[in-house]
Amino acid sequence: CHGFCNSINDDWPGYSLDLFSFPAHYSGDLDCVVIPHGVIMDRTERLARNIMDDLGDHDIVVLCVLKGGYQFCADLVDRIKALSCNSNRTIPMRVHFIRLKSYLNDQSTEDLHIVGAEDLSFLAGKVTAIVGTGKTMKTLLKHVEAFRPKMIKVAGLLVKRVPHNSACLPDYVGFEIPNRFVVGYALDYNEYFRDLNHICVISESGKMKYKI
Repeated sequence: CHGFCNSINDDWPGYSLDLFSFPAHYSGDLDCVVIPHGVIMDRTERLARNIMDDLGDHDIVVLCVLKGGYQFCADLVDRIKALSCNSNRTIPMRVHFIRLKSYLNDQSTEDLHIVGAEDLSFLAGKVTAIVGTGKTMKTLLKHVEAFRPKMIKVAGLLVKRVPHNSACLPDYVGFEIPNRFVVGYALDYNEYFRDLNHICVISESGKMKYKI
């Protein structure tokens, strides 16, 4: 894992669904809970502190990668703001939203669309924090670099361990997880499961149920 992060082993069976509350309409659609919501919040707090330590004297433009990154971005920005209010180091922040689309069902495609990033000239000379993750980040980074920001830092909640991974690793990583398709906490499967608070593994029957 790049830097310091919480690594979840490949043989980790996850938590039983019986231990948590989740929407009844997803009954039978999930295998297990991989990361409970409370653990996500604690880790996000730690990442916010790390970002404050590194970038606390800069004016930052935050690029939030929709849709899967919106919840993590919102929680991370909220915690940075809270830390800033209680510190002598402040981080003035502006948030800009962009969208990457590359998944069909549970497979990542080569057809990548970037929406909302046509003109990022306002990034010139600015410290830019990109909140998102995945192999699509390499394409986005190349696009952002063309607008010559002063510095680029990437924060990602999840990094998957995949064979021969050539994806760009975030500077700030929440969790390193096995190569399994996960949903919840704004991560979706064909627009479903965004309303889950926990990060879960989708079941095979769930994939079939919501397949398009």
